Amino acid sequence: MASKLILVTGATGLQGGAVVDALLADSAPVRALVRNPASPAALQLAARGVELAHGDFDDADSLHAATADVWGVFSMQNPSTNDAPEAELRAGRNLIDAAHAAGVTTFVQTSVARAGDQQSFAGWHDGRWDEIYWNAKSGVIDMVRAANFPFYTILKPALMMANFLPPRSQWIWPSLQRSIIETAVKADTTLDLIDAIDIGRFAAAAFADPRRFNGQEIDLAGDALTPVEIAAILSEATGKTVAYAHLTAEDAKAQGRIPAVVVSEEWNNVEGYRVDMAKVDSFGMKRTSFADFARRHAEDFHIKGQ
Repeated sequence: MASKLILVTGATGLQGGAVVDALLADSAPVRALVRNPASPAALQLAARGVELAHGDFDDADSLHAATADVWGVFSMQNPSTNDAPEAELRAGRNLIDAAHAAGVTTFVQTSVARAGDQQSFAGWHDGRWDEIYWNAKSGVIDMVRAANFPFYTILKPALMMANFLPPRSQWIWPSLQRSIIETAVKADTTLDLIDAIDIGRFAAAAFADPRRFNGQEIDLAGDALTPVEIAAILSEATGKTVAYAHLTAEDAKAQGRIPAVVVSEEWNNVEGYRVDMAKVDSFGMKRTSFADFARRHAEDFHIKGQ
C-alpha cells in the first residue's frame, strides 16, 4: 500500500485523525482535505509528512483537485442539523462524485451503528427520534453502495469514548467535571462504546486488504457498559470518586442539557447501538476497552473532587 495515495477527510478531527495515524503507521502516503492549511492542526499534519489539499465539501472543484491521483478515500461528514438538513447528504454526494470521477478504487465511509435500521426503531413513525440525523446517515451509505466503486467498506461506530473527555464532555456530560454522571441513560442500560483508535485500525485494514473488506458494513464498538460501570471505571482510572445519577428527560432538559443529547440518551434506553461484538472480533483486530481508554487518558478528564 506504500505507493497508493489515500485522501482522508476529517483529518484534523477525532476519527479522521485516528485514520491518519493508522495509515502513517502502515507507511501509506496520505493526503488530507483541510479547510485551512495554515491552521495549527493542519500544520501538524504537514509536519508528519501528510500532503494538504485545501478544500471544502461544498466546493466541487476543490474536491476534484483533492481526489486527483488518489487510490483510496476515507469519507466522513458532519451531521446535518435542523438549520441545514441537507448538508450531510450534499457533502457526501459531492465527495462521492469527485472520487468516482477520479477513478478511486477503494472508498471507506464512516457512519454510525444502526444507520439504515431507523425504520424499525420503536417510536420512529411517531417522530420520536432525530429523523434528519438518521436519514442523512443512511442516505450517504446508500450513495456509497450505488457508486460502483471497485471496493467499498462502511464503518459504523457506536458512542465515542472521547465524549467523556473535554471539550466534548462539557456539553454531553456537563456534570462529569463535578465528579458525577447525571444522565437520562438508565442505570441498567448498556452503552456500546468505541475508541477512535479502533476506527483508525479498521479503516487502515480496509485499505490494506480491500478484497476482504469489500461490501462489509461493520458496526463497531470496543466495550459495552452501563453508566454505573462507566462511573466506576472513571473512579479507578482518575482516583476521583465519580458517581452516577439518573435524571428524567424533563429534568435533564430543565437543567439546560442540550435537547438533542437528551433524546439520544432516551434512544439508548429504548434502542441502543446493539453492536455484535462477535462480528467485530471476527476481523481479528484488538478492541480497546473503556478501562484501557480511561487509564490512557487519566489526566485528561479534568474531574474535580476527592
